[in-house]
Parts: sequence; structure tokens; C-alpha cells
Amino acid sequence: MRPIPTLIIAALLIAAAVFIADRPGAVSIVWQGWRIDTSVAVMVLAVILAALAVSFFWGLIRRIIAGPRAFSRRRREKRRQEGYRALTQGMVAVAAGDPEEAQRQARKADVLLAEPPLTLLLSAQAAQLNGDEDAARKYFTAMLNRPETEFLGLRGLITQALREGDRATALRLTERARALRPRTQWVLASLFDLQARERRWDDAQETLVECIKRKAIPATIARRHNAALFHLRSLAADAEGRPREALQLAARAVSLMPDFIPAVRRHAELLQREGRARQAAKALETGWRHLPHPALVEAWNALEPHEAPLQRVRRMERLAAANPSHPESRLALAGAALAAQLWGEARRQLEPITAEELATPRVCRLMAVLEQSEHGNHEAARRWLERVSTAPPDPTWVCGECSGEANAWDALCPHCGAFDTLEWKRPARAAAFALEPPAARLALPGEASHLPPAAVDAATGQS
Repeated sequence: MRPIPTLIIAALLIAAAVFIADRPGAVSIVWQGWRIDTSVAVMVLAVILAALAVSFFWGLIRRIIAGPRAFSRRRREKRRQEGYRALTQGMVAVAAGDPEEAQRQARKADVLLAEPPLTLLLSAQAAQLNGDEDAARKYFTAMLNRPETEFLGLRGLITQALREGDRATALRLTERARALRPRTQWVLASLFDLQARERRWDDAQETLVECIKRKAIPATIARRHNAALFHLRSLAADAEGRPREALQLAARAVSLMPDFIPAVRRHAELLQREGRARQAAKALETGWRHLPHPALVEAWNALEPHEAPLQRVRRMERLAAANPSHPESRLALAGAALAAQLWGEARRQLEPITAEELATPRVCRLMAVLEQSEHGNHEAARRWLERVSTAPPDPTWVCGECSGEANAWDALCPHCGAFDTLEWKRPARAAAFALEPPAARLALPGEASHLPPAAVDAATGQS
């Protein structure tokens, strides 16, 4: 398509030339005593040549006048390109872990580029790579003074504060970052984590709602966190004298996570306090169906604290029926049977879980109690106690972040401080237990052959 305009222009020029040739004429010019006589064709050609000459000389004059400015512009562009090249090489040096090269390229970029915000981040990262946190903090703080780099500076300062363990400063900076960019996922997730670690449950739950909306936290984890926060708020409401609100919050926690043992137990306790023992028992049975746990046995026993041992066995059968095949159901029934001196029932419940891979320290202790209480077989009891140190560990609260263990659930891991990471499961390591725990030591040779209920509770891991 490009030749068409050229052909059109050529055709017009030819047509103009033909038009002039077909209409010859003369032109006379008289100026200052001078007279010029020529034809029209020559006159037109002379005008065209004069216009071309004027255009050429005018362009030459413009180039001469604009030359210094163009030279300066080309020089600036060259410096800019070299500055960006230094900036890129500096970032590569940071990624490669070369602090000296990173600092050298940062200085070069700072000299070449007339835009300091572009080099502040590189300078800060180079300082961090070199271990100079004070210099990095200075660069990050300088970035806060410019709107285009304020958010980036906040992220750097937040990272520094977290590395130094200054959660209060990190929380304050994260709140400022959220004000700048309220939809940024890492800001919302960081703000939630910091609020939770500071035990600001109400604020954390409000932030969690936004995290769920922006998909800053996976849905399954967010659901568990939500249940934990309702449970924690229930505890706070009860401590502040608001029992009705505490019960409502506990119920919401259980509805979100039916296998969240602390919330299930708390919900049952609050129902019992309100005089709703039947509903409390139902709540415990539902929780046992999802995840049997020794804490639920304690809450179940607390519903009827003064009942006779035989009555407790019958009631324990009702709880165990909610999940009859689970080892915890057998342990709960065995403990109740031992307290009621029903040796045959206790053995019937324990023997299926005495295999090598199932005989945990709790099982071994109960078998020791059974052998000594039923038959006075001290040697058999001692053999079971000796298996405690090599038995696979009982489930406990294990942190999903640091694998640290805790005896009871807490919102924050006692080892790493992470929020809502404690899970009820067997630890990876083999647990180390004493060969003669206090409960079993009560029935060594020469002492009473019958253990009181308190000793059985200690052997089963209940309190």
C-alpha cells in the first residue's frame, strides 16, 4: 500500500508540468533598475529551488543552535542507561550474595541516576547483605518520605523489626502499611499474625475476616483460626463476667471446628454451669465422635463428680459408644473399670491395644496397674513399666511450625510463639519416660495391691 501515495504525488507533479508546458508564457521582474525576463516554467523551477535552499539552510541553522542541547540530552540518556545497568547489576549481586559488588553498583547507580528513590532499595539491601542493619534502617526510613517508595520502605522496616523481635514496632508499621494498601495480601496476613501474637483477639478476628475476603490465608487454616479466636474470646468474655456471651462464642467455635477439643470442653463446661447438664453431655458425645481426647473424659467425669465407680463405668460406656473403635475409648473404659475394680473388663479393653505399635506409655502404665491390682504380679507390672521408655509416644499437643510439644493447648506455641499451631497428634520423636512413674510406684512389692482412683487417673494421663 505504501507505493500508492508516491504514485499519486508523481502523477500530480507530471500533470502540473504538462499543464505549464501546454500554456507557455513570459514573466518579467523589475526591481531596483534590474529587469529579468524569463518563461513561466523557469520561474516555477527557480521558486522551487529557492524554497529548497531556504529549507536546507534553515535546518542547518537549527541544528547548530540546538546542538549543545541535543548533546546534553544524549549525555543524560547515556548516564541514565548506565545507571539502570548498574541498578540491575546491583540487584543481581544482592541475589548472588555479593555485598561488595552490590554496594559498588549501588554507589554507581546513585551517582548516575538523578532519581534517588530508584537506588534507595538497592542501597538498603546491600547494607543488609553486608550486615549493616543501621545503614539499612536509614535507607528504609528515607524511603518513607517519598510517596512512591513509602510502602517499600515500610516493608523493609517491618522485616527488620520482626527479625529483631520488636513486635510492637512491626505491628505499628504494618497498620500504616495497611492504611496505604488495604488489599495487599501479605500486609493483611502479617497484621493478623501480629495482632494474634499480641493477644488482641477482637482485632485479629476483624482482620481475619478481611484476610478471608482477600484470600490472604488459605480457607482451611482461616476456618481453624476463626474457631480458635471465638474460643479465646469466649474465655475473655467469661473472665469479664459475661457468661451468656461466653456461651454463644463457645458454641460458634464448636460449630466451625467440631474436633477443636479446647472449645468442645469449654462449651460443655459453660452449659453445665448454666444447669444444662443434658446438653453438656450431648456436646461432649459429639466432640468424642469427632476426636476422642483425655480432656473430654475429665469434662465427662465432672458432670457427675460424686457418682459411684460402677455408675461411672456405665456412664463411660455411653461416651465411648460415640467412637467405640478408637484407642482413647478403650483407655477411658479401662481407666473407669480399674477404678471400679472390674479387672476383667479392664483387661478386655486393654489387650487389643497392647501390640507393639499401639502400646503407648499410657497403655503400659495401665497394664502395670492391672497386673499388680488383679494378680499382685509385681514382675509382670515391672516388665510393663520397662516398656514405657521404648513405647511409641502418646499423642500430645505438637506445634506445626517448630514441632515443639506442650502439655496443654494454648493460643500461642510456648516455644516459637506462633498462633494456633498446636495440634493433637503423636510427636515424631520417641518420648522419654521414667521407668517408675509415681502412679505405678504406689503398687510395687511390699505395698498395697489396690490402687486408688487417683492413681488410675495418673496412669491414664487424666487429672
